This record gives sequence, structure tokens and C-alpha cells, in this order.
Amino acid sequence: MKTIRNSLCVLLALGASALGLVAQPAPKILVVDMATLYDGHYKTQEQMVKLQADEEKAQQDLETLNAEGNTLVKEYQELADQAKNPALSDDAKNKIGEDAQRKLEQIQGKQNEVQNFRTNIQRSLQTRIQTFRSLMLEEIGKVAADVAKQKGATLLIDKSGPSMIGISNFLYVDPGYDITPDVAAVI
Repeated sequence: MKTIRNSLCVLLALGASALGLVAQPAPKILVVDMATLYDGHYKTQEQMVKLQADEEKAQQDLETLNAEGNTLVKEYQELADQAKNPALSDDAKNKIGEDAQRKLEQIQGKQNEVQNFRTNIQRSLQTRIQTFRSLMLEEIGKVAADVAKQKGATLLIDKSGPSMIGISNFLYVDPGYDITPDVAAVI
């Protein structure tokens, strides 16, 4: 009798746990296109305008540096031409040669300055873009998660990213599960 009662208790416990597993709601999966939201966001548009203006300013500064370098090259060429003048004394030629050597060093310094400027600007712009992108995607991601929670989702997936072979991870998504327009309306 005791064993029957124990067996019955075990069966009831197993049945109750099985009912608990069955009672779990089905997962609700929604998708969002983070790339579309990022590209269409007004802050992204504003940032791109600012970056473009900064790139144009940097290009102007680079052109100024190049013009200064070209001036140095012309001055060097004039000194080199003067050094070839047979009417000059050896002392005058040596003096012009020394001046030409200093001018050549200035040219090399200007070339280094241009290269460093170009590298620093590119690095600065890339850093600004990456920082902005990560902050915006975090902000958009929070809004997307809130919208998904409001819709009762148990899982939200970004459909914009390509797979390792360069194609979309999703070949088909029912538009009814895409909350991109809902998130766009909030941000």
C-alpha cells in the first residue's frame, strides 16, 4: 500500500511537472532591421552632414599644406638652378648648396607633416563614426527591445546583418513579425 501510494505520488509529481512544461507559452519571435533604422534616423543624417563638413575642412587644410610644400619645392629648384651658375664663386655656390640642403630638409618635414595630418584626420573621422554608430545602435536597440516587449516578444532578431558568406541571415520573414516600422515611429 505504501509503495502504491509512493508510486502514485511520484506519478502525480511527474504529471504536474509535465503539465508545467506544457503550460509554457510558445515563444514569440519578432525581427527588426537595425540598419534601416540607423540609416534613416535623423541623428545619423545630422552626423553625416557634420562629418562631411569636417572632411571638406580637412581637405582644404591638406591642400594648404600641399601648396606650402609646392612652394618649398619651387624655392629648392631655384636654389639648385642658382648653384649651377658658372659665374658664382665657390663660396657662393657652397652657401647656395647649404641653403638648398636646408630647403630639402624643410620639404621632407612638410611631407611628413602632410602624411601625419592625413593619417590623424582619417583616424579621427573613423573613431568618430564608430563611436557614433555604437551609441546610436545602442539607443535604437533599447527602443526596439521596448517595442518588442510591448508586443509580447520572447526573442527579437536583427535581420539586417549578412552571414559569413555575405548573404542575409533570413531568406524570408513574414512582414507581420517585422517591427521595424513600429520602432521607427518611436525613435
